[in-house]
Amino acid sequence: MTPIPRSRPIGVFDSGVGGLTVLHELLVALPHEDFVYLGDTARFPYGGRSPEELERFSLEVAEELIERRVKLLVVACNSATAAALPAVQRRMMETTLGVDVLGVVKPGAVQAVGATRTGRIGLLATPATVRSGAYQSAIKDVDPHVDLVAVECPDLAGMIEEGFPVDERVVATVRAYCEPLRAGRVDTVILGCTHYPLVRPMLQRSLGPGVAMVTSGAAAARQVEHALASRGLDAHREREGDYRFLCTGDAEVFRAVGTRFLQLPLGTVETVVPRSSRAAA
Repeated sequence: MTPIPRSRPIGVFDSGVGGLTVLHELLVALPHEDFVYLGDTARFPYGGRSPEELERFSLEVAEELIERRVKLLVVACNSATAAALPAVQRRMMETTLGVDVLGVVKPGAVQAVGATRTGRIGLLATPATVRSGAYQSAIKDVDPHVDLVAVECPDLAGMIEEGFPVDERVVATVRAYCEPLRAGRVDTVILGCTHYPLVRPMLQRSLGPGVAMVTSGAAAARQVEHALASRGLDAHREREGDYRFLCTGDAEVFRAVGTRFLQLPLGTVETVVPRSSRAAA
């Protein structure tokens, strides 16, 4: 296997701009690393897609990032992690680089089990993520005695990606999704979609101050930091790392919406065409 230089970037991808909440945590935790982020906005949202579609899309995105010579890949999308992580891991290990792939489900599950005091955890996620059973399995692996109340949120990510200001429609939707969690008396809630941290204050108000919120970003950042150090891939440099962006849809829309998610300037965004679209053309 070809050695991977420490100086290569970390690849991150999501169906849209939601994964930028994960990238934000990575940039804070690993300031000396370079990153390349790809948002598959032409095919957003992933939450209602079939497992077969999610696997195909994820493999295509992974191939694009292989071409960018990434040293590690973060699947910053819960739906893609739940449906396609094993397939992407197999594909990346087949490359001459042997790139490791990390998802966002397991770190979130571990953090939630550590946070709950009552053993009752809630999950807000897309239909694809809930129906995959990925969080149920990950939590059971950590503690089989924990109960999970999972709620499908089919339209919340789309509402958030459409942009602010938040209107009463979003508020009413959030309240409705929180009702089963209140009824289930959960004390910890996993935000199982990377878009949801943008409405965290609204969720916290609806659920109450005593409910702990678990997001994918911070837990995933710790896992990435550990993976890089254990494999000797962490960047040894004094300067701040660079970050750049790719998307499969409208670059200007991605840049405008993405700035709010990342809370940092995005700069130039490069548009790339998904492999399946190239083949169809």
